[in-house]
Amino acid sequence: MVLVRRVRLLVAATITYNVVEAVVALTAGAAASSGALIGFGLDSVIEVASAVAVAWQFSGRDPETRERQALKAIAISFFALAIYVTGEAVSTFFTAAAPESSKTGIVLAAVSLAVMPALSAAQRRAGRELGSASAVADSRQTLLCTYLSAVLLAGLLLNTLFGWWWADPAVALAIAGVAVKEGRTAWRGQHCC
Repeated sequence: MVLVRRVRLLVAATITYNVVEAVVALTAGAAASSGALIGFGLDSVIEVASAVAVAWQFSGRDPETRERQALKAIAISFFALAIYVTGEAVSTFFTAAAPESSKTGIVLAAVSLAVMPALSAAQRRAGRELGSASAVADSRQTLLCTYLSAVLLAGLLLNTLFGWWWADPAVALAIAGVAVKEGRTAWRGQHCC
């Protein structure tokens, strides 16, 4: 089926991009002691897990029978992301440990901000055409990466340009709230069509 192949290609593209994104973000985050960049890299790892759940679902003969399990895995990834981002944000507020500037992080966030919305829209369209709640939920995970890219970019720029170390953890808490909402929606299987 053409739609199933399209979902598989989108999943492969998502996994490939996010593996590269994770490696770059984790490396740059460690170099700059940036919790935001490290969190962004871990989000990429979680997004790979979400895409793998959809790939697993569509690797069988009857993807519908695996959909509920894939949705649970995606929901858990959202909850894990929310827990991590919240922990990092609270920790940053208490320690007031400002990360160093990271040009690599700024470029990565800008590129992700350009790539992720298009990838999310393609995933969502294919998921809706298939009637697959898990593929649509995975598109929401990709869309959340867009928001995180914007927050990361803003936080890195504000820290670099004005020394506003607190901007990133403040906005990260809002992203954690969105992640919890998306996790609950995926857990209930309410993403589709």
